Amino acid sequence: DILVDGKLCDCDIVVNCKVGDPVPLEVKLTNWSKRSVGPFALTVTPYQDYQNGVHNYELQDVITFVGSNTFYIDSVKPTKDSVYFGALLFLYTGDFYLNIKFHEDNCSKELPLSWFCLPSVHIRAMEPAV
Repeated sequence: DILVDGKLCDCDIVVNCKVGDPVPLEVKLTNWSKRSVGPFALTVTPYQDYQNGVHNYELQDVITFVGSNTFYIDSVKPTKDSVYFGALLFLYTGDFYLNIKFHEDNCSKELPLSWFCLPSVHIRAMEPAV
C-alpha cells in the first residue's frame, strides 16, 4: 500500500497538496511468501507526465525529499509488514507522479511479484489558500 498525506493511493486517486507544505509518504510492504525477502532498496522518483509519451525526471528544483528518496531494507519476514516513511516538499504547482523501483542485492525472483505492481501515485501540488 502507498499512502500520500494519509490517503491510500489507488489507480484513479489524485492526492492534492499545498506548495511549501511537507507531504507525508508511507510505503507499506506485506510479505505473503513463505520466506524472508531482502536485503533490497526502494527508491521513489518523482516525474511529470506530459501525456505524449515524454516524462520529465529533472525535477530537483521543483520537488525535494525531506530525508532520502531511497529506503534500505534488511528483510521482511514471512506474513509480516514493513512500513517506510518519508516526505516530499513541492516548491511549484503542477501534476506529479511517483515512480517506485526496487533494487535487490539478490536475483529479482526473491521479491514478491505484487510489489512490482504498486499503484500509480498522482499528486497535484496547488497554491496555498490565502
